[in-house]
Amino acid sequence: MSDGRTFVRPSALDGTALLRWGRVCLEGLERRREEINALNVFPIADSDTGTNMLATMRAAMQAADAAVVSAHSYRAPGSAVSAHDVAAAMARGATLGARGNSGIILSQVLRGIAEAVHGGPLTGRTLREALARASALVREGLSVPVEGTILTVLDCAAGCAAACSNPALAEVAVAAADGAAEALGATPSQLGVLREAGVVDAGARGLVVLLDSLVSVTLGETPARPEYVRGEIGGVSGAAAPGVTEPGPHFEVMYVLTETDERQVVGLRAALAELGDSVVVVGDGGGSWSAHVHCADAGAAVEAGLAAGALSAIRIESFAITAQVGQTHADPATGIDGVAHALAPAAHTGLAAEIAGHCGVARADGVARDGGVARDDGVARGDGAGVRDGAVVRANVARHAAIDVRGGLVGRGEPADRAVLAVAAGAGAAALFEAAGAVVLGGDGPITSAALLAAIRRLPNREVLVLPNGALPAHELVAVGVAARDAHRDVLLLPSGSMVQGLAALAVHDRGRIAVDDAFAMSEAAAATRWGSLRAATGRALTMVGTCESGDGLGLVGHDVVVIDRDVSTAGLTLLDRMLGFGGDLVTLLMGRSAPAGLADELAAHIVEAFPGIEVTVYSGGQQGDLVQIGVE
Repeated sequence: MSDGRTFVRPSALDGTALLRWGRVCLEGLERRREEINALNVFPIADSDTGTNMLATMRAAMQAADAAVVSAHSYRAPGSAVSAHDVAAAMARGATLGARGNSGIILSQVLRGIAEAVHGGPLTGRTLREALARASALVREGLSVPVEGTILTVLDCAAGCAAACSNPALAEVAVAAADGAAEALGATPSQLGVLREAGVVDAGARGLVVLLDSLVSVTLGETPARPEYVRGEIGGVSGAAAPGVTEPGPHFEVMYVLTETDERQVVGLRAALAELGDSVVVVGDGGGSWSAHVHCADAGAAVEAGLAAGALSAIRIESFAITAQVGQTHADPATGIDGVAHALAPAAHTGLAAEIAGHCGVARADGVARDGGVARDDGVARGDGAGVRDGAVVRANVARHAAIDVRGGLVGRGEPADRAVLAVAAGAGAAALFEAAGAVVLGGDGPITSAALLAAIRRLPNREVLVLPNGALPAHELVAVGVAARDAHRDVLLLPSGSMVQGLAALAVHDRGRIAVDDAFAMSEAAAATRWGSLRAATGRALTMVGTCESGDGLGLVGHDVVVIDRDVSTAGLTLLDRMLGFGGDLVTLLMGRSAPAGLADELAAHIVEAFPGIEVTVYSGGQQGDLVQIGVE
């Protein structure tokens, strides 16, 4: 080793060692991300395979770290976390947080490991079983297996591991990694698209990174691999792969499916195969499934999922819009492209536009993104900081496409017959929305999808913009939108995940614009508002940053706890420091019904003193649950 110590090869990897392997994988994928992205020409030349695999592995490690925290909370001191606990958490996190075709396949590699180590650590024998199982799971999950891809390379890795005569874990890992690397080099000869572009398969390159990371952990040495450069493998440097992208609208649709069974999953796989290609539907072994398809009708793909079970984490990206402006997808690990694609599908289908808007909400909330305090950064970048210009360009392209296709709904310059329906909790918040011109669906209790649908149908307007403000999950909102829309009414649900985001959106509402322009401006304003909340814990619970006790102050960014403090006010001040550390011009404090006396003054004074130049606005919201909702614009 570089520090002069002697490396002792482990005969097996326990849970702690698997965590170490996962972190080495993250480092390797981060280092090779741009190389892998540049190789990406199949099945869509969108240059995001490296980014997707890195984001998926981050989701896996976030889940694994949380599992370790949970295990330490409920086990006897000094007891070890099993390899199965860690691997199963990694598989679950990767399945729920998978990004792209390659990310879903990566999740099945982790699931193969989890199933192989059910009874003990990862050894040479169980590594063979893990790779064989992963290979079988991937082939089972694909509707149309294509050779010359990560699928073929995974098969070769499993075959070389099985053929290794030395049973030691390190030797089996070396055999698998070397076999995968050799198979990677052969992918251009198996797939014409790769050969014409002069690249190896991008997803398979990422798989070699994972296997090389395992060699590093078990052997103490990282295999030397070449940097695979586009155009150097029998192709023309910089040449685009012909036939990769299809003309016209084309979407990547992904979602998580639960409350289903094997029979319905098989049916979903077949239904998605009829709609498009690159179909993968795989499970985490614990009842959750991740689905992926490239298709022209994003709405139909989501409806197929709704028929098979309960959907969440719906994510849609438009290849057509991205191609028009010559940009690659934004980094899924940060959630920064929620706005960019929120309206893009409107160019082709209202349902797709609505679903993509909900993806923006989920990503702004930071769900299944980087763990711990790093998620604070992910949420902060959810407003598009550093990339908003590109996001606006893509959204503008989508907006004008929507005008062309839907043209005639409302003429330019003609006052719109339009209403904004906002969900609000608390009398003060409801009054704010009403004063800004919205129709309010309020109440202190939970809002049901049936109540929202009824409220939309009661409106006489032919255009309805809905600010759900985090009241319902995405899949329920999608169902409401489908049911509410008809020949006489156009309904657009906007990506507002909180009331402070909804207020920001309503501030730029203009009935003089056509609906898609108005919806775009409001969506951009909502996404540009970072939001958090301060709560008091009602009982002992495990969070991403540790265990809280009843009465503790909890600071959340989006839906994720990032601060725990015995004193509620201190938790609020720390939360403000976290949120304003990324800058801001205006802070909105929406005070809840149970906020302690003087808390509003204390928070406002802290902002003025610690962050001079930032404007502070305080409102009485009267909401239950959140002592304060915080919006940063």
